[in-house]
Amino acid sequence: MSFASQGSVTTPVLEIGYEAAGEPGGDPVILLHGFPYDVRAYDEVAAELAASGRYVLAPYLRGYGPTRFRDAGTLRSGQQAAIGQDLLDFMDALGIERAVVAGYDWGGRAACIAAALWPERIAGLVTCGGYAIQDIARSGEPAAAEDEAKYWYQYYFHSERGRRGLTLNRDELCALLWRDWSPKWADSAAAYPATAPSLHNPDFVDVVIHSYRHRYGLVEGDPRYDAVEEALAALPKIAVPTVILVSEADGVTGPAGLDDGPHFSGPCKTRSLPDIGHNVPQEAPVAFAEAVTALG
Repeated sequence: MSFASQGSVTTPVLEIGYEAAGEPGGDPVILLHGFPYDVRAYDEVAAELAASGRYVLAPYLRGYGPTRFRDAGTLRSGQQAAIGQDLLDFMDALGIERAVVAGYDWGGRAACIAAALWPERIAGLVTCGGYAIQDIARSGEPAAAEDEAKYWYQYYFHSERGRRGLTLNRDELCALLWRDWSPKWADSAAAYPATAPSLHNPDFVDVVIHSYRHRYGLVEGDPRYDAVEEALAALPKIAVPTVILVSEADGVTGPAGLDDGPHFSGPCKTRSLPDIGHNVPQEAPVAFAEAVTALG
């Protein structure tokens, strides 16, 4: 593990656990993991960035690792507005005015949301797969049949059978997703056990199920995020300097992001990664770190 320290901060909704590397005086970089991963995806990236003088922080998303809800009565929401707001709250709790944010999957979505809605707080964005803000209003429109087949797990989670399956078989299921989504990553099976404990957070199942139901309009969100969801429904453009990483061997989304230029109104560069799957920072840590440092 390349992070030098661990900590936690209190936000309005969460106690967010995080890991850090580098000197606090360095330019801050916040690294955001996805589902079903955790901060272990960034061990090598953190080492690269800390060596370049950055102060690197990797929070555990809600429902993962040591992060906990402060109130037992809070809806265990996994909606996009919640994870975007969590990122802003994390920055506020640490007194970080501006940072480069970088992520993939759920973490890439949180980073895109912050860059779109609070650009004054975001110095630069690295997003795997391009523009990750969900168009929930059009979520009922079918994709190509081949793409729909890859989303089986999402439809599975729409059912109570899927909730029970994730509860009872989470390691088997999540390890399968790792393999399917990163088909050319030989180290997937060896790397998974280091992340597995994070997926046994007591809120993991509820947050995941809510996320995959909310994005299809099947459940209501937490009212505290209504204003953020309303802003996201407009699919706001992203004006901050951006690097899009395109995974050419992504087993779930394919090489996403190549056509997302119209969503970015500021400087935006696209870099393709041959043979790299969904878990970009763990599969291609040097390329990921270089994308961050390219932002200055």
